[in-house]
Amino acid sequence: MDAGIIALLLFGSLLVVMAKGIPVAFGMGIVSVIFGILFAGGSVSIDSFMLGSYSKAIEFTLSAIPLYILMAAILQYSDIAEDMFECVYRWLGGVRGGLVAGTTAISSIFAAMVGIATVATATLGMTARPAMLQRGYDNKLIMGSIIAGGALGILIPPSVLMIIYASESRVSAGAMFMGGILPGILAALIFVSYALIRCWINPSLGPAVPEEERYTFKEKVSALKSIILPLLVVAGVLASIYTGIATPSEAAAFGVVGSLLCAAAKRKLTITNIKSILTMTVNLSVMVLWIVMSAAAYSRIVTVTGVGSWFAELITGFDTTPWVILLLMQVIFFFLGMFIDPTAIVLITGPLFLPVVMALGYDPVWYGVLFVINMCMAYMTPPFGFNLFVMRGIAKDTNINEIYKSVWPFVGLYALVLLIVALFPQLVLWLPGIMGS
Repeated sequence: MDAGIIALLLFGSLLVVMAKGIPVAFGMGIVSVIFGILFAGGSVSIDSFMLGSYSKAIEFTLSAIPLYILMAAILQYSDIAEDMFECVYRWLGGVRGGLVAGTTAISSIFAAMVGIATVATATLGMTARPAMLQRGYDNKLIMGSIIAGGALGILIPPSVLMIIYASESRVSAGAMFMGGILPGILAALIFVSYALIRCWINPSLGPAVPEEERYTFKEKVSALKSIILPLLVVAGVLASIYTGIATPSEAAAFGVVGSLLCAAAKRKLTITNIKSILTMTVNLSVMVLWIVMSAAAYSRIVTVTGVGSWFAELITGFDTTPWVILLLMQVIFFFLGMFIDPTAIVLITGPLFLPVVMALGYDPVWYGVLFVINMCMAYMTPPFGFNLFVMRGIAKDTNINEIYKSVWPFVGLYALVLLIVALFPQLVLWLPGIMGS
């Protein structure tokens, strides 16, 4: 059968399965098995898929995923976000919009610690939002900044999504981590600037804390003590990767030990917290690895049926510039992100788009960071962005439409970051280049 027809049937079937509400992991597995029997050697293909999925799941690169998730869980249940907000409140409370700008910065830092977008959103939604509402801050500005800052968890390393992309594209996870640092910092600075400018133009959106409630310089310095240790953990993880002392997986183990020390110092390693930490780690790790295993079977179908090479030849054969093709890919990612989990998107589109990227001569690390920035938007774009529903679960006094409205300015800012990084690839490639030299 013609590869084009197989492609239409394959992707159409996957969309139907997901529309029926079947989880992506099982949906990809079901479609892969059926198409394997029909087009890739009959029942014998099932054994091949099982072996391929197992081989994918035990790749050394992926061993970092449960470790980074464990690190995230430990930090979430250590009340570190509360300490960070207290620090921001003391230092920036007297500035118009200072609390929301500081919370955006906290979201970015906390996201860098945990590598998962939803954790930072949930934690700061519970701690920072009520305090800012009491100070008269605008609810939509608060929610938008927390959701956008939390989404940076997959851009600023360490990042679970980057590890999955690295495994799929066969690039270095360390190079992906280094490539995400400058774009992540750029995005955070743009978000902070946006919040400060809006509150400067309209002070009612983020009024300054009254003079009598502000802290002395000594009290401000005292608040820094509680955040030094967790920041050192993150710095140690990144430094060990950058210097080549450790692989991303080994650095993840270091991060877990450092996180445990942070939790122990704050006396948060209680039986209840340990149970919550382990439950979160197992649930998220199993979910991710099921998706990875099913995607391995799906990727094999795309390859053995010739769909992948057919798609690459089709796209590269268009009489247009590579930039137009890159733009089309980003548009496709954006719309997929409205409905599908980013982990599934990288594994669904990888077998199709990566051969095109290589044929066009684009750097896969640069392309990967562009993809991750796009997936930051996926976490916050209606109707099914994960962070939107996390915020909805926390902000029970707010309807979903107001949450939807809060994120669109930040979606636009992410699009600006995407454009800047696309036009200036060295923002991504400079640090990996130094690391590899």
